[in-house]
Amino acid sequence: MASTTIQSDLRSALYMATNLLVANPNLLTSRSAAASRWPFPPRPPHSSSFSIRSFSTDSTKPVVKMPDMPPICTADELHYVSAPNSDWRLALWRYRPSPLASPRNHPLLLLSGVGTNAIGYDLSSGCSFARYMSGQGFDTWILEVRGAGLSVQASDSKDVQQSSHEVSRQMESVVKNVPNGSLRADQQPNDDLISVSELEMSHVKEDPFGVATAWDESKLVTELTEIFMRLSERLSGFLSEGQSRIMSAKLFDQISQLLEDSQLSERFNEIRGKLLSLLETRQNSVIASQIRDLSQTIVNIFYEGQKSVSPQLFDLQGRLFSTIEDFQKQLDLIVKYDWDFDNYLEEDVPSVMEYIRAECKPKDGKLLAIGHSMGGILLYAMLSRCGYEGRPCGLAAVVTLASSLDYTSSNSRLKLLLPLADPAQALNVPVVPLGALLSAAYPLSSRPPYVLSWLNHLISAEDMMHPELLEKLVLNNFCTIPAKLILQLTTAFKEGGLRDRSGKFFYKSHIHESNIPILALAGDKDLICPPAAVEDTVRLIPKHLVTYKVFGEPGGPHYAHYDLVGGRLAMEQIYPCIVQFLSRHDAT
Repeated sequence: MASTTIQSDLRSALYMATNLLVANPNLLTSRSAAASRWPFPPRPPHSSSFSIRSFSTDSTKPVVKMPDMPPICTADELHYVSAPNSDWRLALWRYRPSPLASPRNHPLLLLSGVGTNAIGYDLSSGCSFARYMSGQGFDTWILEVRGAGLSVQASDSKDVQQSSHEVSRQMESVVKNVPNGSLRADQQPNDDLISVSELEMSHVKEDPFGVATAWDESKLVTELTEIFMRLSERLSGFLSEGQSRIMSAKLFDQISQLLEDSQLSERFNEIRGKLLSLLETRQNSVIASQIRDLSQTIVNIFYEGQKSVSPQLFDLQGRLFSTIEDFQKQLDLIVKYDWDFDNYLEEDVPSVMEYIRAECKPKDGKLLAIGHSMGGILLYAMLSRCGYEGRPCGLAAVVTLASSLDYTSSNSRLKLLLPLADPAQALNVPVVPLGALLSAAYPLSSRPPYVLSWLNHLISAEDMMHPELLEKLVLNNFCTIPAKLILQLTTAFKEGGLRDRSGKFFYKSHIHESNIPILALAGDKDLICPPAAVEDTVRLIPKHLVTYKVFGEPGGPHYAHYDLVGGRLAMEQIYPCIVQFLSRHDAT
């Protein structure tokens, strides 16, 4: 019963966030700045001379240098590294080692969880994992993978500069939503970002007396053809053949519902069958011509309906335009958020590791690495892949916080995402706006009547995080997650555990082939990655290489998912444990 209630609440929160996004699409990349009430501590004096730098594919050649950093960044330096095969520039927050600490031999890379950014590692001066580690002498770097935090899509140095500062302004300027979810007047959507419902209203306003509006045949044909062409191209590789059929059928169903006249419906269904056949055929000029001809035929069918005196067929043009534009927005989201776990593993992390090596020049060419949640899963997957292929991974030691390659036997609340493992459902929700969802839900979790109070327990155990820091974490740390990424991550809840995008390589099957020492930590009240899930992966690692510890006591204090990084006792209990482990393996 409890699980059903939580799932229902989650759907409600997702519904709220979706409505919020329709009203303000900028929330996909923005965060609330309610956290600005906690001013960031001043940067050390030495940091003012450092620059933001962006790097091309040749990671040794700087492309952009700026005299100051975006205000949201509280690191000593902010670097940008190009992700291969894309226009993404990955943000790297750097915390230089304290000159008062003993020198370390290896730089330290921190990886965050799914849909989160660097802020979780640096919540405040008194609760900052990154600053603690730099204070211990580690040259500390936090990676923000594509789509997270200050990482941007930019083609040149000017774009990097403008985009990074724009993202920072958005993260600072969007205030926390009031309990009813409304926005301030200056945060209302721009005219060019109107919603589908507004489009429908505009058609009504154009035709107040029931007189059919002018039939824009050319525009309809062009837009229909464009959609069909994109579907036939498999959306730049995002969709498999089966998923493409699902999307095509969905659009045809939506169009068919507009035609209540039986004769027109029969004619449309004939066209539908021909189009479905064409969309499964390899793209060429002949196919393109045929698709356009069939699009023209569909528009002609609707034109006949538009002239009908039947009330059910009134304003077919407006409703068809709305259907097309709504579907087009969904396709645009799918294409924009076109990456998965393996993109992080094979492109983002290796590029950043190479860059850090070039900057820090460790004698043995290795790094230390810590990963929280998905960050730890990335490290496990890297060790597994490198062990299987018999190549060095470039890591001296690894720490994972609340991470596992297999969640099948645990009672993780992430199982609520399992419906999105169905491609049809995932394509109905091409992205999960986690940041907007949590921002919309937070007032219901932190204020009476506390309808969604269980959300807080997913993040932090009772009394383990200061309320203002918890609010800052919820409102500033989370990003939008592509369905493509979720589709791959949900394989961790299936037999065999997490798989690569092909579905043929099981990461847990080869983790035992790694020879890298690992410290695996779990929280006793972690509802996202319970100790049982962590243990399922730990048992696969040779005993002489792995150290496993669960934090939390029967009578308290307890540790939930984010308490391992930012809980009030983490600096006393967890950070020293990690430093002790890393110090043992930092020797050259």
